[in-house]
Amino acid sequence: METSTEDVAEDTGGSARPAAVADQPETAVESGAPAAETAATPAVAAPAVIPPTSLSPSRAGDFMQCPLLYRFRVIDRLPEKPSEAATRGTLVHAVLERLFDAPAAERTAPRAKALVPGQWDRLRESRPEVGELFADDPEGERLAQWLTEAERLVERWFTLEDPSRLEPAERELFVEAELDSGLRLRGIIDRVDVAPTGEVRIVDYKTGKAPRPQYAEGALFQMKFYALVVWRLKKVVPRRLQLVYLGSGDVLTYDPVLADLERVERKLLALWEAIRLATETGDWRPRPTKLCGWCDHQAHCPEFGGTPPPYPLPVRAADSGAVAQGRMGPD
Repeated sequence: METSTEDVAEDTGGSARPAAVADQPETAVESGAPAAETAATPAVAAPAVIPPTSLSPSRAGDFMQCPLLYRFRVIDRLPEKPSEAATRGTLVHAVLERLFDAPAAERTAPRAKALVPGQWDRLRESRPEVGELFADDPEGERLAQWLTEAERLVERWFTLEDPSRLEPAERELFVEAELDSGLRLRGIIDRVDVAPTGEVRIVDYKTGKAPRPQYAEGALFQMKFYALVVWRLKKVVPRRLQLVYLGSGDVLTYDPVLADLERVERKLLALWEAIRLATETGDWRPRPTKLCGWCDHQAHCPEFGGTPPPYPLPVRAADSGAVAQGRMGPD
């Protein structure tokens, strides 16, 4: 139940690099600022809440996991505390991106590990809230251990790929495409490799462990999403989708065909129709799973005795059988 810097950037159309602008929501909740402002503080109109207008892999995953979680993140924009795991993932991604700035011969494990402290400083500067992770660590022991684990993940990458033999065409590439239906798909691809023959490989780094084989299809959803966007933009089906799991030292690959992307598009259109209906009716149902234990929003969730914030968008009556927002109902 974590939202990384990459998630924020995907949903706002910003860069995956930590930046203050990346925290400006596309669908922001009104701030409730006073009507009168002093002369020294010019009045700034609060952005109005608007319905969702695009879909990223992260938010698609949220809705499939729990529609109410999607509402909390996209419409209510409820704050979430940074986590050590998600922040470490952001840090490792930044290091692997920056390493390719060096000449091929200098892309070594020691150089990559040496980038960790500087990228951590940059992350803290752009996102001060991550510093709160170690506020109760005055001696810095837990922070040192956390940084060491980030270095281990970076070092493990060299057992899975050889960056001295790679020249990515793109790194942290923001992509956006509009389907014929009008749905905008957007996301950030960690790395795009293009062979001399023109074949495209999409690569994504994961700092966790590879899923069990029976769950591999779910893990590939994000990659097929990206492949669909690339196909829509370039009319090229990527030759390979590659997930690099630094936590377990595994590489998961999949070679898509056009039929795969067409199936993903149909799935996304059905998903978007469900999101549109929930947006219009205000009917966002929680879907309890084992992941609820890591959710930041239990205080607002009916499954835990909480009450969602007042719904900030106009609501129309559902066509049939609607339930009050936040109540549990059948899938």
